[in-house]
Amino acid sequence: MSSKHESSDQTNSDLNPYTAGTVPDPTDPSDRVTLPDERKSLWQDMTTSEDWWAIWCAAILLAIAFAAVWFAKPDGLAESIVAQDPIEVVSPLKDWIAKPGKWDSNPLQSIGSSWQGILGVFVIIGVLFAAANQIRSRSGQAFLMGFPIVFALATFAYVLAGQSVIKAYNLEYALWALLVGLIVSNTLGTPDWLRKAALTEFFIKTGLVLLGAEVLMSRLLALGLPGVFVAWVVTPVVLVSTFIFGQKVLKIRSKSLNMVISADMSVCGVSAAIATAAACKAKKEELSLSIGLSLGFTVIMMAVMPVVIKALGLDPILGGAWLGGTIDSTGAVAAAGAVLGDEALEVAATVKMIQNILIGVTAFCVAIYWVTYVERDESGPKIGLSEIWYRFPKFVLGFVSMSILFSILYSTLLGGPELIGAMISGSTKTLRGWFFCLAFVSIGLETNFRQLLPQLKGGKPLVLYASGQSLNLILTLAMAWLMFKVVFADSVAP
Repeated sequence: MSSKHESSDQTNSDLNPYTAGTVPDPTDPSDRVTLPDERKSLWQDMTTSEDWWAIWCAAILLAIAFAAVWFAKPDGLAESIVAQDPIEVVSPLKDWIAKPGKWDSNPLQSIGSSWQGILGVFVIIGVLFAAANQIRSRSGQAFLMGFPIVFALATFAYVLAGQSVIKAYNLEYALWALLVGLIVSNTLGTPDWLRKAALTEFFIKTGLVLLGAEVLMSRLLALGLPGVFVAWVVTPVVLVSTFIFGQKVLKIRSKSLNMVISADMSVCGVSAAIATAAACKAKKEELSLSIGLSLGFTVIMMAVMPVVIKALGLDPILGGAWLGGTIDSTGAVAAAGAVLGDEALEVAATVKMIQNILIGVTAFCVAIYWVTYVERDESGPKIGLSEIWYRFPKFVLGFVSMSILFSILYSTLLGGPELIGAMISGSTKTLRGWFFCLAFVSIGLETNFRQLLPQLKGGKPLVLYASGQSLNLILTLAMAWLMFKVVFADSVAP
């Protein structure tokens, strides 16, 4: 029989939030809610839990990336800024952190010029995560046994996404990474030794903390109020409405599936789905389904919406705002905006960036709602603030902290925009992409279609997504017209 300490380790919420059922089963140790007297102290949690280690890993990478740019900054940077001369700051890590590039007919072209950077990423992530697992009393050696295979599959997904025709249709790496993992899982099967390296949540959470450094609050202040109204007023309305519609009208049994789809569709696609899934303990199959719906609709909307905007005769500013508030993927938003011109691209990217800030806010609110209402036991003790803190996804704190920290550096350092921009473009953005790609491969490796198919019964998830996105399209267009063409028309006019 397991000891009390062992039971606590097995049921701690940092293990696998996606495998827990929507209603905990008291007879299943993996679903049992950990009692307060079994829980770790804050120090133990900060040194062993996956959420905290995602923050530490991302912080280490960001610190190294910024230090590299800082110590390699060009001489006379201050004088050049004062004289308003052109400045080029390049990260010295750029050649050592890369991903497969574009190719036409020979896939080896995609890795020929970037093999050194791909190898660098492999070593960086492999060493960092093996050390983190070992410190967390997991097996670093077991991780290293399977990691080369997971990384190879992620590299293959990047290569597929880099083919020129595929790239033209903006079929991003996330789709291919998920498909590669699914094919392996549902044909050959995923052996246990490989599962030890498929650290879906760890990869995801670390990538999201890195993303926080890219969402700069200081840039938001310069963008004005129109985008804030479009992104921050419509989004929560659509999210709540879609969730209620799924529960009251469609009668979707899984509240976590309902919530993940609602957040995915209304906030900003895959990243929001990932953060929300962690907050509400959604199953991996539910997250896979939500991501699949999101990617499918994103491709369709990216191709169709610019045509619709032109047919309706909408100007680039209004059209760009509509794109930014409705298309899930940032890359797809940029691609669709570019079809309408530079002006539409600028507005679309601005609205999408503002909307991305809601990732952390959404995860925070969902975590509180799940603890206080969804999992509330009327016959048991009332849930207090300590339970909310215990269940709250701590990596969101890292996301917000990095956003604030790098916003301060961006706005206060001499040459801050150039230094932060070089850090992001030269290293951390690429690393963040690799973490997400590894996560999508891992999701595929741990997803079985036989478990996923019951969720599609009756087509309710598809109806939910389509209905919510329809509401999103209508409300976003109305709010964009009101803000960009009426209330702030003078300030946004070119």
